[in-house]
Amino acid sequence: MKSFRDKRRDNRPTAKSGTGEVRPHETRGRPDARPREARDAKPDSQPAPNSAPRILARRDGALPAEQLPLILEVAPNADYALLDSGAGQKLEQYGPYRIVRPEGQAIWQKALPAKDWERADAIFTGDTDEEGIGRWRFPKMPLGETWPMKHDGIDYLGRFTSFRHVGVFPEQASHWDHMAGLIAAAKRPVKVLNLFGYTGLASLVAARAGAEVTHVDASKKAIGWARENQEMAGLGGKPIRWIVDDAVKFAEREERRGSRYDIILFDPPAYGRGPKGEVWQLFEDLPALTDLCRTILTPKPLAVVLTAYSIRASFFAIHALMRDTFAGMGGRVESGELIIREKSAGRALSTSLFSRWVA
Repeated sequence: MKSFRDKRRDNRPTAKSGTGEVRPHETRGRPDARPREARDAKPDSQPAPNSAPRILARRDGALPAEQLPLILEVAPNADYALLDSGAGQKLEQYGPYRIVRPEGQAIWQKALPAKDWERADAIFTGDTDEEGIGRWRFPKMPLGETWPMKHDGIDYLGRFTSFRHVGVFPEQASHWDHMAGLIAAAKRPVKVLNLFGYTGLASLVAARAGAEVTHVDASKKAIGWARENQEMAGLGGKPIRWIVDDAVKFAEREERRGSRYDIILFDPPAYGRGPKGEVWQLFEDLPALTDLCRTILTPKPLAVVLTAYSIRASFFAIHALMRDTFAGMGGRVESGELIIREKSAGRALSTSLFSRWVA
């Protein structure tokens, strides 16, 4: 839900390994408020020692089985629909609102007539790469910052942000459904770690399915939005720890503390900064974080899910990284793309690459 993905396409603000203020991946963080039964956790009061670069070596053992390419598709539904796309834009339906946003991948022509696009309730203008922070234009009437939304029965708030995002990345629903199925099928307590967690929908899906969740994002604002979503969803009694921290630093501390997880989700930005100015560069830092995720798995893990937005690479690159990292653990690595199926002409809009190891 996000840490920013590369501004060129995602236009989320940049955040460090923790997804931070900017992910919005919109700050793919947010305000700090919202009570809940689950305990809140704060980063360790004492600063962690400066970590030396992680020494990586190729692991022994057979590579996991593989499935690729795997295309995970989100079709139009009552909660969300990609109505049309083309000419560098996309027309989406989020609950009651019809929204127009930039979309660099939509290099084809629009299928719907102009009158359908002109019925938009909100249009994002500006580009964080070239014009600074953008703005929303409301052709019909001024709209508030938030509005009620649903995902599969989970209530949350849509939100107009200055980085073109609306507080949710609907293409991630395929991963959420898969994770919920794993949690239900495990028939045992399951611990989930959601790194670069953004506004928390993945964490809410996991908690509703019965997992104990740790949600980490470097943006205090994002964590606030996530907690607000938890209360709105009526899941305040579910065990979710909301942690404002740099994702890498947090995972390193978990390794030292011996904390372990059955499922890990991580959705790092292409570039970002943590709460203390830590710099994250995807290609330089991803191998070490992936290796770190392996070390904090339980003895009987269920899955590790990596998503990558706006990078100049094929999914084959992260597929090879995941297979090498999980060598000797058996299971299967599934890699491909997340797409949203368009309602007008049935075209597929690719949003991101992914690779997931499944036990």
